[in-house]
Amino acid sequence: MPTRAESRQANGKEEGTVVYIYGIVPGDVELVPDAHGIGDPPGEVTLVRHGELAAVVSEIGLGQPIGRPADLKLHEQLLDATAAADVPVIPMRFGAVMTSPEAVEEELLTPHHDLFTDALRELDGRVEYVVHGRFVEDAILAQVISDNPAVARQRERLRGMDEGAALDARIELGQTVNSAIEASRDRETAKLIDALDPSALATAIRAPTSELDAFHVAFLVELARTEKFVKAVQELAAELDGLVRLDVRGPLAAFDFIVTNKPNGN
Repeated sequence: MPTRAESRQANGKEEGTVVYIYGIVPGDVELVPDAHGIGDPPGEVTLVRHGELAAVVSEIGLGQPIGRPADLKLHEQLLDATAAADVPVIPMRFGAVMTSPEAVEEELLTPHHDLFTDALRELDGRVEYVVHGRFVEDAILAQVISDNPAVARQRERLRGMDEGAALDARIELGQTVNSAIEASRDRETAKLIDALDPSALATAIRAPTSELDAFHVAFLVELARTEKFVKAVQELAAELDGLVRLDVRGPLAAFDFIVTNKPNGN
């Protein structure tokens, strides 16, 4: 748990604060005016600098809960906007806090200075895109039935059964269909990566968010090649039209390609 950090005057009495950390950026960056962070009221976003690094931070009340959907959204938006502005950023995990700006400098930036500096050099000029596709339910079921004669036979047997006797058969049919959709997901994910790999530097497969997911993959892309990447996504979307609804998000901070631990004291 965080310990009490500095104090400030609020409504006539002192209120303990902690420092919320969004990410690590090069030390020569400047913040957009009036940037605000999470919290109620929102905290002013500032930089804690050390050497070639700076931590993007804001103060929050010591007793204020962290974890509202709005907080997570703002955390991600701030980092994504930084990446979109062609500033390399190492995202910190949502909820990372330390006791004071001095602790951020002494316990986070100083001991990890070289590691963070190298990581920022690797990320310079690179952003993340996430491509998420979901099967159109009627279309994938029709494909499963067409590709799997056993499914068609199971469906036909069900027509003549009463409701009680059909329970086990329905469970078996559901398992067969789910297995077929999983196999289709593996194929479509492989096709997606093959299609976009020439425009990307790295890929990270995300876990499905639904049983109808066709693919969910993050790509690390050079800023200079984002137009080519997006065009390749659009071509794939046209090819899959009717079978998969495709969504692409980016440019984003490289959450899937940088792993950072929460600082001690959170």
